Amino acid sequence: MSPMISDYKIRDEFIVKNLKDKDFFPLFKKYHNDVFPNDHSLHFRKFLTPHECEKIDVLGKNCYNKLFTMNLAVYDKNKDFVGWSFGWQESSTTYYMCNSGVLSNFRRKGIYSSLLETKIKVLSEMGFQLIYSRHNATNNNVLIPKLKAGFVISKMEISDTFGCLVHLHYFTNKTRQKLMDYRSGKTKPDQELKDLLRL
Repeated sequence: MSPMISDYKIRDEFIVKNLKDKDFFPLFKKYHNDVFPNDHSLHFRKFLTPHECEKIDVLGKNCYNKLFTMNLAVYDKNKDFVGWSFGWQESSTTYYMCNSGVLSNFRRKGIYSSLLETKIKVLSEMGFQLIYSRHNATNNNVLIPKLKAGFVISKMEISDTFGCLVHLHYFTNKTRQKLMDYRSGKTKPDQELKDLLRL
């Protein structure tokens, strides 16, 4: 299931569409290597046995049948595909923003920031408490816009698939955001947090 997002324009040059999986993922697979040409990711399915993969597929049906995805695809005025952002619901409170990319000729035009703004707005209105993503620790092209949009660094991960990753969290509830700032040592608790923490 995918939340209702109408087509919209970015700077009158680009159209964003919310696609179904069957329409979105062939585009993602076609252009992935153009956006991530030096990707050294190694998904473990490449070396699992067919029997192990079959079991994972069965378990996956239990997880994702009732959860929704959001697959945003961007096209230019000639209807050529230029970028994407997709992710899915993980729980009643959490949305995982899995992957985004913009083809190299179309970067620095506000496409990624617009996709990010749309996702935050829609997911916040839907009631998600946490939107999170994982990124290579040196991927400043994504880390900087996310931090500017209000995401915070929440943890580090060493992944056998992707290497060293930074987790970014966006709290739609501003008290939770303040609590994160306090827990990280960035700020002192204000009166609201003192009351909640009984300080």
